[in-house]
Amino acid sequence: MKISLSIWSVHDYIDRKVMDNVSFIDFAGTTKVQGVELLSAYWRDPDKEVPLVQEALKRNGLELACFGACNNLAVADPRKHREQVRDILDSIDMAQRLGANVVRVFSGDQERGSTFDAAMRRIIDGLREAAAYAEAKGIVLCLENHGLFAGKAGQVLEIIREVDSPALRSTFDTGNFLLVDEDPNEALSELIDYISHVHFKDFLPVDDEQGGVYVSVSGRRFVGKVSGEGIVDLEHILQVLKDKSYDGWLTVEYEGSEEQKEGAIRSIERMQAILGSL
Repeated sequence: MKISLSIWSVHDYIDRKVMDNVSFIDFAGTTKVQGVELLSAYWRDPDKEVPLVQEALKRNGLELACFGACNNLAVADPRKHREQVRDILDSIDMAQRLGANVVRVFSGDQERGSTFDAAMRRIIDGLREAAAYAEAKGIVLCLENHGLFAGKAGQVLEIIREVDSPALRSTFDTGNFLLVDEDPNEALSELIDYISHVHFKDFLPVDDEQGGVYVSVSGRRFVGKVSGEGIVDLEHILQVLKDKSYDGWLTVEYEGSEEQKEGAIRSIERMQAILGSL
C-alpha cells in the first residue's frame, strides 16, 4: 500500500491562490508520500499546466495516485448534466495524460423539486457512460461515499451493481460514513471487495458551535482531526485492507481546522506509524 496526499488537504491555500497544483506537488515532495491526488476543480489552464505538473511530479519523485472529478450527476437540466458527465470524461483523459489509473467520482446532490429516484437514474446513466469511456482508456472510476445518494455503503454498492462495469469501483472514505450515521467498520465489511482507492481521514464528535463543523443527517456534529485523533478505527481499517491484500493507494485527506500543511504532515506520519505496526 502506497501513501498519497490529496490537494484537498490544503484547499485553503489553493482557494487563497497561495498554492497551485505545482507548488502543492512541491510541498508533497517534502513529506513522506509517494503520490498525490489532484482535482479537476483546481485546474485553470490545463494545456499550460500539464507540462508543469509533469515536471513537478518528476523532480519530486512522485506519482499521480488519483485524479478527482468534481461532478454532480444529480442535476436535472440536460445541459448541466452533460457538463457534469464531461467533467468525468475530461478527468479520465487527464488521469491518462498524467499516468494515473484511478479517477475519483461523486454521485451528486439532490436539487429542490427533484425526486430521489429521478436523480438516482441520472447518476446511474451518467456513470454508465463514463465507466464505458474509462474502461476503454484503461482507467477505473472510484465512487466516493459522499452525500445523500452514495453516503452509505449500501448505496455505493447499489450504484456500482446498477452500472455493472468493471471500471466502476469504490473510493472508501474512512470518515464520511459518520456523516450519514454509519459505522465505518461495518461499511468496510460491505465494500471490501469493491475498494480500489482509499481516502484516509478522521473525525471527532463535538457538542459546541465551533466553526468548521460537519453535521450528519441525524444532526450529530463533527470536526475534522489529524488521523488518529478522532473516533475512526483506522488501525482496524488498515488491518482489514492488509489482510485482503489491498495494494492500491491510501490517500491522506486532511479536513481539520488547524494549519493545513501541518495537519497533513501529521496525518501522513500517523498513517505510516499505523502501517508500521501492522
